[in-house]
Amino acid sequence: MAIQDQKSGATRRGLGLASLVASAYLFCGLGMGVAFAATPPPLRAAHAAVASDNVQASAIGVAALKAGGNAIDAACATALALGVVHPFASGIGGGGFAVVYVARERRLYALDFRERAPSGIRADMFIKDGKADPKLSREGGLAVAVPGEVRGLAELVRHLGKLPFSRCVAPAEKLAAGGARVSWRLAEVLEGKQQPGAPDSSPARNQQELYARIFDGKTTLAEGETFRRVDLAATLSKLRKGGPDAFYKGEIAGEIVKAVNESGGVMTREDLERYLPTERKPIEVNYRGLRVAVMPPPSSGGVALAEILGILAARYPNVGEMVQSGRESSAYLHVLAEAMKHAFSDRARHLGDPDFVTVPLDRLLSSDYHAALARRIKDGAVGPAESYGTPSAPADLHRDGGTTHVSIVDAQGNAVALTTTINLGFGARLVAGRTGIVLNNQMDDFAMQPGVANGFGLIGSAQNMVLPNKRPLSSMTPTIVLDGDDVRLVAGAAGGPNIITATAQALLNVVDWNLDAQASIAEPRIHHQWFPDVLMVEPAVFAARDVADGLIKRGHKVREIHHVGVSNLIVRTKRGWEAAAEPRSPSTPAGY
Repeated sequence: MAIQDQKSGATRRGLGLASLVASAYLFCGLGMGVAFAATPPPLRAAHAAVASDNVQASAIGVAALKAGGNAIDAACATALALGVVHPFASGIGGGGFAVVYVARERRLYALDFRERAPSGIRADMFIKDGKADPKLSREGGLAVAVPGEVRGLAELVRHLGKLPFSRCVAPAEKLAAGGARVSWRLAEVLEGKQQPGAPDSSPARNQQELYARIFDGKTTLAEGETFRRVDLAATLSKLRKGGPDAFYKGEIAGEIVKAVNESGGVMTREDLERYLPTERKPIEVNYRGLRVAVMPPPSSGGVALAEILGILAARYPNVGEMVQSGRESSAYLHVLAEAMKHAFSDRARHLGDPDFVTVPLDRLLSSDYHAALARRIKDGAVGPAESYGTPSAPADLHRDGGTTHVSIVDAQGNAVALTTTINLGFGARLVAGRTGIVLNNQMDDFAMQPGVANGFGLIGSAQNMVLPNKRPLSSMTPTIVLDGDDVRLVAGAAGGPNIITATAQALLNVVDWNLDAQASIAEPRIHHQWFPDVLMVEPAVFAARDVADGLIKRGHKVREIHHVGVSNLIVRTKRGWEAAAEPRSPSTPAGY
């Protein structure tokens, strides 16, 4: 098995790849070629590959493949392992989405295991003095939606896998019992160097208490140190023996409900017992002759990605015109940012849970509509504020959020793009009794009031208002791109709304700019979500002053951000698979 861990400690904590690229810009004054030259080669695998945010999780995914499992089994095992080693990002207290390609049947499949609002919830529970109180949807019991990850992963394995669910759970149980190692990112989170979406109102003392409950009394951990999560190991043991029912019924369910209600929530045992994932039809659009399969609502990522691609295809019907402008030119980045703004404005206005509201997919996915949006983009200026929405003060967009993505391909040609989340870092900052389960704060993904921003600065309409049993809108964007009936790439990301833009840029770098998987991931990124009206750019973009100045002259309010999303990417080549190590995280692919 090949495992790629490309980053030394000095690179990770010092310059980092994005900063190395920025330094190359300043030293050489070059553009697109610099990032490529500074990038190490991708992991190359002849048969199968797993790209995740942790070396142990990726190795567990490959082990599942070698044990006779397929990409679906590997995705389940990898996701469960990530919930152990990166509890600030995901875990069985959350939920997610999966897009799957079943090669033998030439069939695309999508599973929605997004969390649901408890049946007893009401929108006015989050309102104080006539205004939405953000703390209520971000911390404590009211913030918790009914978790879907366990049911979802078990259903994927039952329906499409080859291994028993117990075999997929066992490696995560072993990690939690004492085999987990501290990644540099986890160490930095616990040291306070990274704040993955934690509400600013959380006192340091409360954070230390939370960490102690999660990590068996420890509040700091050093990189490379072995740690254990004994309570979670016992919970995973029950899942291994009893299947998903052990989570949604009985003792574990009782602990979840008790923790939620003692902290001000309204979840019931019946909410857990009734939870079921939902199979959905993947959205499929054409881009440059390729089939792009993405998640439909309640994911907003698929629709937004389709709009961005559609606008660029209309703006640059001949890819040569795009290439002529330059990958890192202000002209191209301006058009890309404007496409993002159109997509996010439609996200805010039109998207929600399709089981509760009508979503105008036909219009939002129409090539004629995309062409009309493309014609509205001016070469030298941004559109007026009213053409996008109501302007407001910028929000803090530096948060990664509690999300993780896994991209997997196997030797039979199957592929899985799976994104799971607990929403903001460490979710609701609530552990369910002695289960070790960190509970999500997914209720913050609802629009508590039209036009009022959530923890990621996103606003929404009545389409995404709180209702009992409803699923909140999500930015998760698991993506599979097919060339005919063969997988071309598997992509996705973490990082709240940055998920959409990071995934889009990784895809564009492969398809339009012909970069290898590693260079596609390492290239500097931008992000614009329409509201607030701020164009976030990574350091390399900002360091190239002619590019930054060109964006500012066009009317963009440019702000430097440490990084835009955390992506995991696998690309098919003539020689096999390329898997990328995301330099913005401890991402470490594996394959054989």
